[in-house]
Amino acid sequence: MRILLIGRNGQIGWELQSTLAPIGDVVALDRSQLDLTDLAAVASAIRQVAPQVIVNAAAYTDVDAAESQEALARTINALAPATIAESARRLGALLIHYSSDYVFDGSITRSYREDDTVSPLSAYGRTKAEGEQLIAQCGGRHLILRTSWVYGSRGKNFLLTMLRLARECDRLAVVADQLGSPTWSRMIALATATLTKRVAGDDIRETVHVASQGQASWHSFASAIIREGASRGLCPATSVEPITTAEFPAPAPRPPQSVLSTEWLHSRYGLQLGPWMPSLNRCLSDMVR
Repeated sequence: MRILLIGRNGQIGWELQSTLAPIGDVVALDRSQLDLTDLAAVASAIRQVAPQVIVNAAAYTDVDAAESQEALARTINALAPATIAESARRLGALLIHYSSDYVFDGSITRSYREDDTVSPLSAYGRTKAEGEQLIAQCGGRHLILRTSWVYGSRGKNFLLTMLRLARECDRLAVVADQLGSPTWSRMIALATATLTKRVAGDDIRETVHVASQGQASWHSFASAIIREGASRGLCPATSVEPITTAEFPAPAPRPPQSVLSTEWLHSRYGLQLGPWMPSLNRCLSDMVR
């Protein structure tokens, strides 16, 4: 099975190179090899590789910058995935694509299910929601994996930002009234590999939530990062104080809660990523090796 991995140097893409290798011949491309703003080049590259599976791990992920760069974010998060989906349909290939909890507005108090109505608050969320819609409209085989609060040991993410700020500041102030499910990129990559093996040849067109179990606020997540990071010598034991969203205004509005239900992932595929805290500990321990 030939697998085309787009976005190999991103948080999830980096981990996917290892998890996908045992199940197929992986052709992995980064931004320098495939510019997602050049839609004709995207279609041409897919024709040349002629994969049976395409895993699109590339995205515009700067939530705040997207407010002033929505056109660019839309090209990468919506128009490029639509081009990939159409190319996959013509080849009869399966497209696996990642989306975000930020397609929801956080107005309900329970965990979000796959069939809940999307209602994004931000430009980033709008572009991710449109990407989902355009992929579905193409009519080809696809599996959209929505995930939440992704972090890892490389790239730009909340975990690395907190460790850096703890080394630079005497105290941190972190928002405590937004809830989500912190999810390690390696767990997403492992789940993706398992799903790829199971559905690569299936006539599948669906969206599945892939995220860690449980919930945290940004403040409780940051507190765990600093506490466990300090115990491993990755940062000092800096004080982390809770603040409200109103006290930390940002260009992009965030949903007050975007916890994803993973019941379908478990009931349909027998998969669970496990609670978020053990995964955080594993990630931090991995960083000191």
